[in-house]
Amino acid sequence: MAQAGVLLDKDQFNCSICLDVLRDPVTIPCGHSYCCHCIRNYWDQDDLLGLFVCPQCRHSFTPRPALARNTMLADVVEKFRTTGLREDSPPEDGHGFARGDDVECDVCVGRKKRAVKSCLVCLASYCDLHVQPHYESAAFKKHKLASASRRLQETICPRHDKLLEVFCRTDRRCICYLCLTDEHKGHDTVLAETEIQHKQRELGDMKQSSQFRIQQREKEAQELRQAIFSLTRSARATAEECDAIFTEMIRSMELKRFEVRELIKAQEKMAITEAEQLLEKIQKEITELKKNEAELDQLSRTEDPVHFLQSCESLHAPAALSASPSLSADPGLSFGPVMTAVADFKGLLQEVCQGGFVSIYERVRAITIVGPQNAAAQCNTMLVGQTVSAKLTESPTPDPPLGLDQTPVSPLSPLNPLNPFLSPGPSVPTFNFSPFGSKLSSGSRPRHLQRRPISKRK
Repeated sequence: MAQAGVLLDKDQFNCSICLDVLRDPVTIPCGHSYCCHCIRNYWDQDDLLGLFVCPQCRHSFTPRPALARNTMLADVVEKFRTTGLREDSPPEDGHGFARGDDVECDVCVGRKKRAVKSCLVCLASYCDLHVQPHYESAAFKKHKLASASRRLQETICPRHDKLLEVFCRTDRRCICYLCLTDEHKGHDTVLAETEIQHKQRELGDMKQSSQFRIQQREKEAQELRQAIFSLTRSARATAEECDAIFTEMIRSMELKRFEVRELIKAQEKMAITEAEQLLEKIQKEITELKKNEAELDQLSRTEDPVHFLQSCESLHAPAALSASPSLSADPGLSFGPVMTAVADFKGLLQEVCQGGFVSIYERVRAITIVGPQNAAAQCNTMLVGQTVSAKLTESPTPDPPLGLDQTPVSPLSPLNPLNPFLSPGPSVPTFNFSPFGSKLSSGSRPRHLQRRPISKRK
């Protein structure tokens, strides 16, 4: 079969159930062939249904077809095994035809095969078959073969039609040998292969520097992620603790408010009780005095001289009045001094809260993740990359380093202490804390806080 040019593929003799070469092949009524053992096991699962289906075309049979060995197919498969014909699909490497973007062989007639080599002297591409003379014939020993390429014309000097084998470092371009004696005479020239090796070493240095900077940036990114996570967790915990502290302070103020109210009520009750007791005592004395006055008045109207004289002898001197406490003669008596004391306490509390809130604000603003950049460290970090890039470019001045926002940052430019990536400008506004208990407003912080004088009371 091989001499007749027939190519047999292994897939043509595979069983679609076990996906292996047919063993003891049988053909069912629909024409498909399977291993006898495979189709029996397949149909044994359908005995309960009584309907037997072909695994490929899904044609159904009732009753179960009898299986007979396909003698002709068995002989072909046996010959396939013994003669060792192709068991794999024909390779598509060097012997395959050109497809898509493949480079076509320039020698093939009709359907062209894929080229594997291109000759830089012949300026032609060859498939695996037609490139053999370049390996076998002595006439092609000096020809230079390279991987198949469509850009062969770009390797030829357009002026002299010679191979570009020299690199002119002065003009930074590839030239041929004839160009050395013409327009590039006296220039700094080297072989193209030498320049390629030099550039590859420089590219290796750049790659190494780039990998180092990538590792450094990845480390910085990991540190930033960790710092963000830690700061977020700390901020959440601190906010909860601050809420607890302020809640406790609010409860304490509520307690003080209740205590002051109860104190005022207690003082009111005590003062009124003392005044009522004194008033009751005064009323009793007034009653006694009026009683004595009535007796004296009655005695003065007595006409019997003997009875008058005897009654005068039995009279006693009126009891002395008890000492009266000092009374406030102000008709508008009130708790005004208490209101003054409460107002003074309010002013003092506002000043204390103002200073405390400013201190808290400054400490909160002092907690940052990204601080001012160190210009010397930044220059050292960029030095390696700038040195390598300067070898490949003619620009003598390196670009200024970039910040995170991709804006040039001058090493000597003043940076904002709160955020080093903000350009210098007007100072960041701070919070001006309003009186205690009101909302906060944005503005400038007062420079001096003057404490309200508090008068001393006895």
